[in-house]
Amino acid sequence: MNWKSEWKPLAVIVAVFLIMYHLPVGLPRFDNAVHEALQLARWYAQEHVLLCLIPAFFIAGAIGVFVSQNSVLKYLGPQANKACSYGVASCSGSILAVCSCTILPLFAGIYRMGAGIGPATAFLYSGPAINILAIVLTARVLGPEMGIARAVGAIGFAVIIGLIMHLIYRREEADKVAAMAEMPADEPVLSLGQTSLYFLSMIGILVFANWGAPTDAGSIFGAIYASKWLLTSLFAVGLALILPMWFGLPWSHMAMIALPTAVLALLFPQEPTIAFVAGFIGLSVAISTRDDELGQWFSTSWIFAKQILPLLLIGVLVAGLLLGRPGSEGLIPSEWVSAAVGGNSLAANFFASFVGAFMYFATLTEIPILEGLLGSGMGKGPALALLLAGPALSLPNMLVIRSVMGTQKTLVFVCLVVVMATISGMIYGHFWG
Repeated sequence: MNWKSEWKPLAVIVAVFLIMYHLPVGLPRFDNAVHEALQLARWYAQEHVLLCLIPAFFIAGAIGVFVSQNSVLKYLGPQANKACSYGVASCSGSILAVCSCTILPLFAGIYRMGAGIGPATAFLYSGPAINILAIVLTARVLGPEMGIARAVGAIGFAVIIGLIMHLIYRREEADKVAAMAEMPADEPVLSLGQTSLYFLSMIGILVFANWGAPTDAGSIFGAIYASKWLLTSLFAVGLALILPMWFGLPWSHMAMIALPTAVLALLFPQEPTIAFVAGFIGLSVAISTRDDELGQWFSTSWIFAKQILPLLLIGVLVAGLLLGRPGSEGLIPSEWVSAAVGGNSLAANFFASFVGAFMYFATLTEIPILEGLLGSGMGKGPALALLLAGPALSLPNMLVIRSVMGTQKTLVFVCLVVVMATISGMIYGHFWG
């Protein structure tokens, strides 16, 4: 046996054995941390996998099949007009009310289709960070100055981070452009108008199915929340009409999807997720065996799901084990966090950015968490730093980004977010702390 090639597997086996042997099972904090990890994973599976990730996987698959590579290069490629590409990428979050995990399939889709590293990472950051509802809720709960600072900081972050990533990897981007130029031009399957309506229907399903409850039920956001499933259904009807008319899916097949979905929606009006999932299952069954573009759509979506979903679930478990759920504790005591983010020092802002980058925040949950931390003595600078780093990053998010663009680019991206959030927090805390 050649032990030179076997020492690594042996080291892994020994390390896993030692960890298992010395597990502190029975200690209250460890047992509670395991409980929190499983609770967070269950909550994530119930609230985000079904309503967020499934539509996002289908949208990412559609980008890979129905969006021409020439279009991606024209608007988001390394040589695209900077004002256009970064403007579109940095403001995308105003449309996509998604969390740091849901944005990942969409990011992977445009990056692999040829989007430059700059616009792609600007989109990756802005998607979860620039959420109109979250910014309005921040201003209402934490004050208008904090809401404005979050909006300006998030948009500025997206552009600056994207530009820095482009400058760091400009030689690699030039090679990418040269390689793309040698590839034959692909013809779009649909016209621009058809493609726009097709994606609009899926984005509408994603956005309104995940529309969060605002604090003021009488506001326009409250009205949208009250009608979220009606709006989701209207966009689903639009997709149900588009697939037979433009993609050749037989009307009989669409009827076999739509009728059971409608019946389930009527039978279980208090559990709309049942009809929602049934619709996507029916769509998957109908298109998975086809040999045309619809079959490619399902195959590409499935590839993204296989790559991304396991990493996300592992990351959620680890994040829950270390930090617990919002309002609960994991292995790291919450009083340590509260004590470390008081005042407006460099250490407090960096700690808030760093912890926020690894902790998982569902959309809008960061606001009540920060409200509690501010009441416990957290400085306003660290609060903004956490707002700018937390929603855009998480440990599950980092694991997937690494699988898409590699370890080095992921580390650079994470470091840029943490450093800029720290600087922004210090500036904000100096003037408004």
